[in-house]
Amino acid sequence: MDPISASLLVAVATGAGGEAGRQLWESLRGWVRRNPADEAAGSPVPVTGEVELASFSEAPHDVERARALSEALSCRAEQDPLFRASLMQWQQQTQRLHTGHGDTDNTVSGGTQNGPVVQGRDFSGINFNAPGQG
Repeated sequence: MDPISASLLVAVATGAGGEAGRQLWESLRGWVRRNPADEAAGSPVPVTGEVELASFSEAPHDVERARALSEALSCRAEQDPLFRASLMQWQQQTQRLHTGHGDTDNTVSGGTQNGPVVQGRDFSGINFNAPGQG
C-alpha cells in the first residue's frame, strides 16, 4: 500500500473538496480512533495513529505533522488488515476530490484573440471589467 501523501492530508484536513473533503476527513478520524482489530485477539497494535492525528489536528497546515501521521497510518495498516482495507478505500475516495493538484494543458488557437486570454487551472471570481466593444 502506498503511503498517504502529506499534501493530501493537509488538503483534506484544511477543507479541500468542500463537504466531500470534510466527510473524508471525519471518516479517517473515525477509523484511526477505532480499536485495532488485533486488540480483540489479545495482541494490541502498538501504533494506532491517535497521537499523530491529535497533533496534526492542532496544526493542519503543518506538513511535518502530516508526514508523521502518514507514517503512523502506514505502520498501522501493515499490522491491521481491516484498517489497511479501510485506508485503501479512503485513498481511492480522495482521488475524486479536487484539491488543486494536477497538470494543465493550455492551448490558444484560431488566430487573433480579441480580449483577455487566461491560461491556467481552477479559476474562480475572475472579472475583467472590460468595456463593451462596439
